[in-house]
Amino acid sequence: MYYFLEGTVEYLQPTQCVLNVNGVGWQLQISVFTFEKLVLGQKFRLFTHLIVREDAHVIYGFLSEGEREIFQQLISVSGVGANTARLILSHLRVDELVEVIASGNVSRLKAVKGIGTKTAERLIIDLRDKVTHINENYATKSATSNTKAAKDALSALEVLGYPRPLASKVVEKIVQENPVLDVESIIKLALKNL
Repeated sequence: MYYFLEGTVEYLQPTQCVLNVNGVGWQLQISVFTFEKLVLGQKFRLFTHLIVREDAHVIYGFLSEGEREIFQQLISVSGVGANTARLILSHLRVDELVEVIASGNVSRLKAVKGIGTKTAERLIIDLRDKVTHINENYATKSATSNTKAAKDALSALEVLGYPRPLASKVVEKIVQENPVLDVESIIKLALKNL
């Protein structure tokens, strides 16, 4: 229903955040890896997944489309709910999880609290063929979409008088750590680090 929400992070905890989108605060459930990359007061785009239950409507937010897609794949497996899927994604990064499932590493999945042998085996059997494309698809997509933002930010920093080699290093580091930032956010972070 909602593909993504873009706004300023107003509230942040390891399991949830509030994103201010044009004056409306959206409460999103997030993974620990998303939490580590969010910054209070900064603008971010989070890809969303809405779950409607009898007693609540819950929106899950993800920093990348790949993380959202693997979350959707996880909750499609019998016996794996949204909170369990978020727990898995808080324990293993998307690329690690894809590797664990592709290689059939049951013990690594069992290391996640609440995942037993049967659930780990079911995840591997159900998802092995479905998740292998996720890394390739989204790694390429985020790299190409952010290249333009990085170039624009670098040009703006040069106009502001910062030497290109120094500004380039800072921008490159920011883009690696936060692959979905827009030009304005990259510039703001770069100015703090220059």
